[in-house]
Amino acid sequence: MKPRLLRFPWFCVLLCSVLGVAVAAAAERYTIAVVPMGTTHQYWKQVHTGALKAQAELRAAGVPVEIIWKGPLREDDRDQQVQVVENFMARRVSGIVLAPLDARALAAPVEQAVKAGIPVVVVDSPLQSDAPVSTIATDNYHGGRLAGRRLGELLGGEGNVILLRVQVGSASCEAREQGFLDELAENFPGLKVISSNQHGGATRNTALGASQNLLTRFGREVHGIFTPNESTGAGMLVALSNAGLGGGKVKLVAFANSRDFVDAIRAGDLHGLVLQDPEKMGYLGVKSVVQVLRGEPVPKLVDTGVVVATAENLDDPEVVALVGK
Repeated sequence: MKPRLLRFPWFCVLLCSVLGVAVAAAAERYTIAVVPMGTTHQYWKQVHTGALKAQAELRAAGVPVEIIWKGPLREDDRDQQVQVVENFMARRVSGIVLAPLDARALAAPVEQAVKAGIPVVVVDSPLQSDAPVSTIATDNYHGGRLAGRRLGELLGGEGNVILLRVQVGSASCEAREQGFLDELAENFPGLKVISSNQHGGATRNTALGASQNLLTRFGREVHGIFTPNESTGAGMLVALSNAGLGGGKVKLVAFANSRDFVDAIRAGDLHGLVLQDPEKMGYLGVKSVVQVLRGEPVPKLVDTGVVVATAENLDDPEVVALVGK
């Protein structure tokens, strides 16, 4: 007697296939490379905190995610950042979250990664390319205009102003600088920009040198200064103090997220601080990459917001959340 063959209804076979796919999808692990502009400034440490927060939430929801954090030491090392991105592409990571320190130099490696099937989400600073699946950043131009408005109000619309730029190619800082200049030109015609062509560079030491040179030349006539990032703000604070121009003798407005700058506001050495939300950028960057990998849609552009901190609102919950207690 021949053994009877077991026959399964077609829907049972289909059900098993669907369950097999679901189990495979649930077990899929994602390796997300997070590449900051640099690794020394407090700002990037906050981006890292946000990325780790997203990793923890995803793991708790049953989505296996591993964050790899790696970037150049300094924010002026374009070649190093390009190499980091290319190395991650060669390792076939699942996705990349990138804060490009040069809007043009990082375009080609990002486009190559996307062509290789590795989605890239850009945070903090835009890239001159349509390849990234999403850009998550501050409206830097708007932030620069807020800085200009703050300085204009502090000076009563009259006086001489210095803009200490950061470095050529940094799209986020260049947008802040342009926003600042446009705000003064349109709404504070009584303010004269006596210097706007000097760059402080990516480190506090280079920014200090540039700041000292500016104050040596313009220290007797300058009334207000804008510095568009952490390194230029830190360098200018030291230079003003060394030149005997701290404590409000020259009004300084900066653009950065750092506890040191909050202390400078309390001490009366800094008079306005434009704050971003770097933790949110890191968090949403990782979340967005995973969404893309799971076939879910993400917005092409996300504005993470901007706030101006002053001596009057330092203890507001919104400000405290961005710089800590």
